[in-house]
Amino acid sequence: MKNAMTSRRGFLALSTSLAAMLAGCAKAEDKADKDDAAKDTQTTSEEEAKDAIERESINDDTNGGHAIAVSAEQKSYSAVDVTKTGDDDGDESDFYGTNAAVYAEEGATLTLDDVTVTTDGMHANAVFSYGEGTSVTISDSQIQTSNNCSGGIMVTGGGALVANNLTVHTTGNSSAPIRSDRGGGTQEVVGGTFKSEGVGSPVVYSTADVHVSGAAMESTASQGVVVEGKNSVSLEDCELVASNTQKNSDKSDWYQAVMIYQSMSGDAAEGEASFSAKGGSITNANGDVFFVNNTVATITLSGVAIQNNDEQGHFLRAAAAGWGNEGSNGGQVTLKASGQELGGSMLVDEVSHLNLYLSDGSTFAGSINPDGKSGDVYVDLADGCTWELAADSYVTSLTCGTDGVALNGYTLYVGDDTYVEGTASTGTAIEATVSESSGGPGGKPGDGGEPPQKPGGDGEPPAKPSGDGEPPAKSDDQN
Repeated sequence: MKNAMTSRRGFLALSTSLAAMLAGCAKAEDKADKDDAAKDTQTTSEEEAKDAIERESINDDTNGGHAIAVSAEQKSYSAVDVTKTGDDDGDESDFYGTNAAVYAEEGATLTLDDVTVTTDGMHANAVFSYGEGTSVTISDSQIQTSNNCSGGIMVTGGGALVANNLTVHTTGNSSAPIRSDRGGGTQEVVGGTFKSEGVGSPVVYSTADVHVSGAAMESTASQGVVVEGKNSVSLEDCELVASNTQKNSDKSDWYQAVMIYQSMSGDAAEGEASFSAKGGSITNANGDVFFVNNTVATITLSGVAIQNNDEQGHFLRAAAAGWGNEGSNGGQVTLKASGQELGGSMLVDEVSHLNLYLSDGSTFAGSINPDGKSGDVYVDLADGCTWELAADSYVTSLTCGTDGVALNGYTLYVGDDTYVEGTASTGTAIEATVSESSGGPGGKPGDGGEPPQKPGGDGEPPAKPSGDGEPPAKSDDQN
């Protein structure tokens, strides 16, 4: 009986303890639910408070005017909707930013956050930084332009622009979402989405130094990227999709994802152009991946996933086209691949040349000039790098180890000799001939030329030599 009583007391104590534990758990869960509800309420309140902020609207409908203009001062705008209508013509808007919706000049510092910019006028660029010392920073904003010659973010005359997390969409001809013109400048673009739909409207048109990281980029009618003259574009961890399907010029017979050239229009200094991509991807829908014409160019690739969906297209074409002087207007290319897979054919015509360097385990599965000997080509395969031929190939000079080249049943011609698989070779690179501008309106600061000065009331902008008509025919110089 005593044992039964003891067991009963123990059971009651255990039941009481379990009840207390369950009550404690219920209280803890209730507290957690209350904390979550409080957090949700706080988040909702913050969102409601943000939504409750009254956005400012700034509009301009004049020809040649601005909705926002900042000169020689610091200024900031947030939660603003900018609308720009009204037209302009040619050089004034392209070189100096007249008719731009948002405009900064004369060393101004302009900061934009959570803004929308919409333009539908001719030559109505959205956000424009003009002149040395001028700086524009725009973040978490949206840009839409819908008429010809109306870029998204733009620099000229040495201006600087920093863009963070933008959504930019352009639909007009000659309306690159990331754009520049005479005198160049710098653009640092981080994140965001950029799309172009017009003819002659690559996602990036560079007569400046442009760096883009972590962005999604798409063109539906034009090249993905164009670099003109002694300027640069570098992509890092970007996704670039290029669908060059329409031409706005008869100067070139080919389509491409990335075009590097010198138009001789005076918009860009002559000299070495550069394009680099690290990580991310480049997808080409039509034609060639790279095209180099009438300039010296360095292409640097590292760990980029490159896909050409056009079975008839080539990986690289260095060739004469309608720009420059016949007989000396080919592409002088240095292609450097580090930790990179390359595939497809490379064509180098008789007035062009190629230096191809593979390092850090890079591979090339493809051919060079499979139709026969043409322009000079040097191939340098570092230890651990391989070239697997996909067709007969012709090069001028070759550096490789004994296991660098796999013929796969094809023939590799090196100069006047036939390469024997399993042998080492030592060759010599081809020297580029770099032409430097001696000055003039196309020069960049430090390159012998000066950016254009914005004309006063009595001045006129310098004539823009194109010979191809009036804008939007300016895009003839872009393809």
